[in-house]
Amino acid sequence: MPKHVLVPVDGSPQSLSAIEFVSGEWADAQVTLLHVINPVEAGYSAGVLPSGSEEWYQEAKVEADEILREARERLDVDSEVTTDTEVGGPAATIVEAAETRDVDHVVIGSHGRSGVSRLVLGSVAEDVVRHSPVPVTVFR
Repeated sequence: MPKHVLVPVDGSPQSLSAIEFVSGEWADAQVTLLHVINPVEAGYSAGVLPSGSEEWYQEAKVEADEILREARERLDVDSEVTTDTEVGGPAATIVEAAETRDVDHVVIGSHGRSGVSRLVLGSVAEDVVRHSPVPVTVFR
């Protein structure tokens, strides 16, 4: 049984399903809820926020806080819960969090894209599965 679970959340039904799974399966585990602000969504290269982007970042931060609040409310565990927001490419940021936060399991939702949309948009969950240093459970 995992002692510390990382659950990346983006507000999607899939990430909410991941939260419900953790609540049902590992209610005694410490949980870290992580939201990743992707600068690519603002039209910038990943990891780089040029000057003048403060307004976009503030809006993204407010949205992240709301997503984490909702996720925290849905999480029903008996142990410590932490929330965090990071900026960067989602898959790389999630893998880095798994490497540096002493977690022993990642539970992530997958949007289940296929075909051209998957080729264009990629799969965060797939990248996390391939590069995570700990086991990953994927919800679709």
